[in-house]
Amino acid sequence: MLQLGPIGFVLPWLLLALPLLPAIWWLLRVTPPAPRRQAFPAVRLLRDLPMPEQTPSRTPWWLLLLRLAAAALIVLGLARPVWGPGAATAGDGPLLLVVDDGWAAAADWPARAAAAQAALDTAAREGRRAALLTTAPTGTPESGRPTALMPAEELRARLAALRPKPWAPDRAAALAGFQAWREVHPGAMTALWLADGVDHQAEGDSTTPLATALAAAGPLTLARAEGRAARLLLPPRAEPDRLLLTLRQTPAPAGGQATVLARTGDGRALASAAIDLPGGATAGEAALELPLEIRNQVVRLEIDGEDSAGSAVLLDERFRRRPVGLIGPTEAGTDTPLIGALYYLERALSPTAELRAGSVEQLLARQLSVLVLADRPVQDGRERQALDEWVRAGGTLVRFAGPRLAESPDPLLPVRLRAGERQLGGSLSWEQPQHMATFPDTSPFAGLAPPPEVTVTTQVLAEPDPRLTERSWARLADGTPLVTAETRGAGRIVLFHVTANAEWSNLPLSGLFPDMLRRIVALSSGVAGAEGGAPLAPIETMDGFGRLGPAPGGVAAIAAPAFADTVPSPRHPPGWYGVPGEGGERRALNLSASLPAPRAMAAPPAGTALQAIGGVPAERDLGPWLLGAALLLLAVDLVLSLVQRGLLGRPAARAGATASLLALVLLAPLGAAAQGSAPAGEMPLVTRIGYVATEDSSADEAVRQGLAGLSEYVNRRTAAALGEPVAVRPGQDDLSVLPLLYWAILPEAQAPSPVAVAALNQYMSNGGIILIDTRNEGSGEGFAPGAQEALQRVTRDLAIPPLAPVTSEHVLTRSFYLLQDLPGRFAGGQVWVSREQDRANDSVSPVIIGGHDWAGAWAVDGRGGNTRAVIPGGARQRTLAYRFGVNLVMYALTGNYKGDQVHVPAILERLGN
Repeated sequence: MLQLGPIGFVLPWLLLALPLLPAIWWLLRVTPPAPRRQAFPAVRLLRDLPMPEQTPSRTPWWLLLLRLAAAALIVLGLARPVWGPGAATAGDGPLLLVVDDGWAAAADWPARAAAAQAALDTAAREGRRAALLTTAPTGTPESGRPTALMPAEELRARLAALRPKPWAPDRAAALAGFQAWREVHPGAMTALWLADGVDHQAEGDSTTPLATALAAAGPLTLARAEGRAARLLLPPRAEPDRLLLTLRQTPAPAGGQATVLARTGDGRALASAAIDLPGGATAGEAALELPLEIRNQVVRLEIDGEDSAGSAVLLDERFRRRPVGLIGPTEAGTDTPLIGALYYLERALSPTAELRAGSVEQLLARQLSVLVLADRPVQDGRERQALDEWVRAGGTLVRFAGPRLAESPDPLLPVRLRAGERQLGGSLSWEQPQHMATFPDTSPFAGLAPPPEVTVTTQVLAEPDPRLTERSWARLADGTPLVTAETRGAGRIVLFHVTANAEWSNLPLSGLFPDMLRRIVALSSGVAGAEGGAPLAPIETMDGFGRLGPAPGGVAAIAAPAFADTVPSPRHPPGWYGVPGEGGERRALNLSASLPAPRAMAAPPAGTALQAIGGVPAERDLGPWLLGAALLLLAVDLVLSLVQRGLLGRPAARAGATASLLALVLLAPLGAAAQGSAPAGEMPLVTRIGYVATEDSSADEAVRQGLAGLSEYVNRRTAAALGEPVAVRPGQDDLSVLPLLYWAILPEAQAPSPVAVAALNQYMSNGGIILIDTRNEGSGEGFAPGAQEALQRVTRDLAIPPLAPVTSEHVLTRSFYLLQDLPGRFAGGQVWVSREQDRANDSVSPVIIGGHDWAGAWAVDGRGGNTRAVIPGGARQRTLAYRFGVNLVMYALTGNYKGDQVHVPAILERLGN
């Protein structure tokens, strides 16, 4: 490559044509003379006319200069000039591109990808072959091994498909793979290492061995981001009144501040906390203070502005504080140290729950998850009735035995009790204190290990019952129940057959006691804690950028007892895991929980060239621009030549034609650009899905992303060809070209104007379909409070026919796919359409009403990834949401043709007769 300042020429030998421009000057200087206009006289007068010798006319200097400029531009363009070409690669032989593609590389991944592509461009110009070595494990046999040597052009596609992984690199495995590769390719080589700048080991040096091996094989260039700290957000510490946030980072010379956002399941930011990081600091802390009701809605913490799996933390039930009410046998002395009935309960529950005190009536008047009664019988009458209704509505009632309950048992118990209590040990007993047995697999306590020192000296016994075994969550070594439970309605009643203090057993003195209570509290929020040793299947996993999506193939389930010790890897990426089925527990596997504090990588070996990532403009190929300019000059030359030869008519016409042609040539690109940016109201003749624009730009963008994702899915799966979705305002834009209109109802939406109502009614009467989505049905109940009232406001004046629920026989469930449910981002709600007996518009429903937030399930970002998690979750739910979208589009485009198939038997019978 020949480089002249900031411009390099890939084919410099073509520049040898520039000295030939004088010859082109000589060839182009002659132009045919323009004809002379003269009045035609009589023939006899022609005899006296002189016969002058005609000579060719010279080309004007300015036209000749124009032609020379066009020729020079063609020569320069064919020489493939490049603006800002990368420096030539040092050394000889092939190029080995080593890329750290772990979590720490995600924050500035575009700059890293650009640097890698520039290196491949340089290698391609130099005719070198190249290979790629990634340091993050992939879970395949090729993990940690360089690729085969190939032309640099072929490696570009593989590099473009590379994405950061949501775990740490394994440089030891990469070193072993490189050493095996060198045995096959022992010749000269050059290496470029795009490092993330982090040593990912808790101690020791993982950088120097790999760097030394690369430098020993040939010239090594180390590229890394200078001045940028790799940040890791740790899972917060849950305190009674706040979440304590901790951030760790590699040292940065300049101080700064990191903002942590607390987000809900639908992506809304509820609060933020700023963490101050002075220059050179490696850690920082901040407190996130939120009311309990709002804090329990937070499911994700993330560092604002950093897209990385290390900067995001998922919060499951372990980080939520549930309101728990405590009532002792008497009003006084319940919290007396060591002997009070509530003393051990308060200390076991206070770190993870909000404790409340008061009477039964006072506690039930507020939102309450769990109510604990320590040796307190329930009085007959209003109190017992209120507790029974509260349990059946979903509350969890925890009872502890004692002398009072043994004497006066009541119906609010999971089992019938024998009168009195059973004494174990002592001078008047033949039996010894009993130890606890291992928890059964069906128990919420499965996975906990009973300490051998825990013994029971007194307990209340349950009457024999055929269902006693299945109601027993914990047993003593002799098989008698220690903890029993029964489901009543939507709630449950749990009974500890011992006291809540150390009077009957030393269980409250052990570390097992708070663990058992925490699992019971977790049950109160609808989390199934009875997974035992059952595997927790992947529901949604996180990519290197911290985005959640369906679990890829090869991801395995995690056994519940081993979940806390699981380190994210290709087999177990960070994300949501849970028990299959409705009501299963969702556990969060976070990357930062298992990583050591990030440390700056060691200095590279002597002689290593250093390169900064980012801040360097990308190469720009000037060839197409120069060739385009040459074509433009040749077009101008053509026009001027025709003018000079007099082939364009009179002078005024010539000037007009010249100006018109020049304007056409010069403005053609602008016209094309203007056509591409036509306003939405001037929709071209392409099938599009429309959506009603609102006053909330963020909500409109979410719907646009959803419809764009659906359109792309429909185009891939069917013969339909949908264009980009378009926002419309009824009454202002023409709706007649849209087969389907998506209308997301916001809680603050107001009734449409009379003009808009008239336009919507006309649209439905002419065959258009409106999908109205309140986004608060089924599993999304409570996400959009006030949406039902808004639905009544906006549809009050619309001509909506009588509605009925969608059945399995409706065309919507079989217009393309056979579906039983029509889920979106949410599932479990009802979808409404017009009654089947309404024969208007061939029984095609002009309106479909639901609240599953279908656009949220379809939404994709610029990279093609889904932006919102589906609830309760799983790839299956999102797939069904897309399939419903396909059925919806087919229903809008083809109408009720599937419904006509019910007449096929009668038609065939008639043809047979």
